[in-house]
Amino acid sequence: MIARLVGKVCEKFFGSVIVDVGGVGYEVALSAPDFDKMTLGDIHTLYTYHHIREQSQELFGFLTLTSKKMFELLLGVNGIGPKAALAILSLGSGEQVRNAIANSDSKFIGKASGVGKKSAERVILDLSDKVGLPTAYQTSDATTLQSQMNLNDDATDALIALGYSLGDAILALKDVDDSLTTGERVRLALRK
Repeated sequence: MIARLVGKVCEKFFGSVIVDVGGVGYEVALSAPDFDKMTLGDIHTLYTYHHIREQSQELFGFLTLTSKKMFELLLGVNGIGPKAALAILSLGSGEQVRNAIANSDSKFIGKASGVGKKSAERVILDLSDKVGLPTAYQTSDATTLQSQMNLNDDATDALIALGYSLGDAILALKDVDDSLTTGERVRLALRK
């Protein structure tokens, strides 16, 4: 399985990029927020989900481990495949999607391309107890969603890599000072 790629973005298409890793180009499908952050010629690290089917293999990439874990949680919902999960993550950052699920905002989830009302409600029902508590949040009618945490938090990613669930990682880092280094924040969170 291909779990991570580090390479130069050599081509961009709608919703996917080709990443050159040692002379081999990997096409990676991305959510809209991650796609917007990719610039031709830049070197990026992508956490990948390698989806294998009878007829094809696809790579789905994420700039943060948190987003990848949210993608994998979405795949565990009956009726949500990789493209629907990516469409849900394209609604906002991984934290915004997590927060919408924690707040039972099926309207927000239902805005994803190819995700109907019933599928959005199933996502809420299946995942609301797995994503942790909501953070500061505005309704889906607002132009932006707000969160109290850094959406690209390396300490959260580190805790997830150590086996914490997304919700547990967020709770563990809740009262830890953001000005500390990532290593110090992880150490303090582990002591809780």
